[in-house]
Amino acid sequence: MTTSILRTSDAWWVQTATGAATIITNAATTRELLADREAIDAAAHSTDTVPVDTLELLSPVTKPCRVVAQMTNFASHVKDAGMDPASIPLTFFRKSSASISGPFDDIVKPGHVKFLDYEVEIGLVVGQDIPVGTTISESKLSDYIAGLVVTNDVSARDIQLPQTQFYEAKSYPTFTPVGPALVLLDADELKRFSDLRLQLRVNGELRQSMVVGDDMIYRPVQALESLARFQDLAAGDLIMTGTPAGTALSAPAKPIEVIGSLLPPAVKWKAFFNRQAKNTKYLKHGDVVELGVATDDGAIDLGLQRTAVKYP
Repeated sequence: MTTSILRTSDAWWVQTATGAATIITNAATTRELLADREAIDAAAHSTDTVPVDTLELLSPVTKPCRVVAQMTNFASHVKDAGMDPASIPLTFFRKSSASISGPFDDIVKPGHVKFLDYEVEIGLVVGQDIPVGTTISESKLSDYIAGLVVTNDVSARDIQLPQTQFYEAKSYPTFTPVGPALVLLDADELKRFSDLRLQLRVNGELRQSMVVGDDMIYRPVQALESLARFQDLAAGDLIMTGTPAGTALSAPAKPIEVIGSLLPPAVKWKAFFNRQAKNTKYLKHGDVVELGVATDDGAIDLGLQRTAVKYP
């Protein structure tokens, strides 16, 4: 049975059938908490609980930490971007952990950003240190992945695309809402990763909905194998695994794309964003974004994230 970890400003909690039980621990970080499994287990069996809805929840992934994200990792998203999924390599980008915010905090658009987009993603939380050169296998995957979280990879498209880089465009404060829960999984539960469905709604309208097994190109074991070849990872680090189709941004029609490729970059991007200005799917002030990740039978449920969009 999964264990859902919650975090407030003054405590860690386990969500139980009757409410939330305090974890008696000195842990200040996600890394430290994951090392205190006895305290987590004790809280999971406690009957001394409070209602979950009385808690002001923070991200269950603490900062600073590494935030690594997989790029174009769902076939539907790749096709929506005008590319062939068979041609996509396993690639990563980094986000600043300063962008991490809570599951119910506002997403705040910087004043100079015009096109704010959303991406529901499953976050893998690393359970133990992974030095460069570590061999990762499917049978041992649960040794390295402690659990999963709901994440939103918020993106400033007008910064990302012309600069052909991701770090700034995806690292502004509040651009990585995480939670509500860090759901710890055992080996058998982690085998159901392919059964997870990602969903995102804006003002109640379903924008993204996809089951991992139907669409994800590179799975967690492949991501960890690749990262372990060149980068240390530590317990408490966050790996975001990509998003399916349904984001506000999509590729232009082929004739327009061909014409655009012939234009000077400044002219091309001005024309592109003039067209994007007519796209009503970009996030606006007051929009409410709801994200959830769960198996259809409810056996694994990462909880519901709900954030409002605020313009300065």
